[in-house]
Amino acid sequence: MTLLDAPDAGTERSGSRRVRLRRVRPHLVLAGVVLLLSLALHLRDPHDQGSWGFCPWLLSTGTACPGCGGLRAINDLTHGDVAAAASSNLLVVSALPIVAALWARSLVQTWRDRRRPLPAPLVAVASGIGLVAMVVFWVARNTSAGSWLAP
Repeated sequence: MTLLDAPDAGTERSGSRRVRLRRVRPHLVLAGVVLLLSLALHLRDPHDQGSWGFCPWLLSTGTACPGCGGLRAINDLTHGDVAAAASSNLLVVSALPIVAALWARSLVQTWRDRRRPLPAPLVAVASGIGLVAMVVFWVARNTSAGSWLAP
């Protein structure tokens, strides 16, 4: 029996808490998976060549994809080294606060049962900006001028 399946204490408040926990379960599962993966990256250092496999894009083209260095960046963040993380993959490090804020917003809204999707035009513009940023990052890190962005 889990906390979510526990019998009611007879009050409306405990039933409300149980319903809320059930609603936010996917958010909590996602957080748990992210924490476990971060722990795995903390324990098995991706700075050791081949420890997590190889990037198929890098192997086939010889150029770094936008995700190259992402595992190293997360590993560096788990050790508290933000500068090293940014030098591994600036795009991943820059995107993490945005992703975390969106997750937190969704969690709070789901907890309160007041889900309000972001306005479609805002999502479209933000997605476009994100896509352009990713392509610019991808191209820049593979040029001599942007070599400082390479993993």
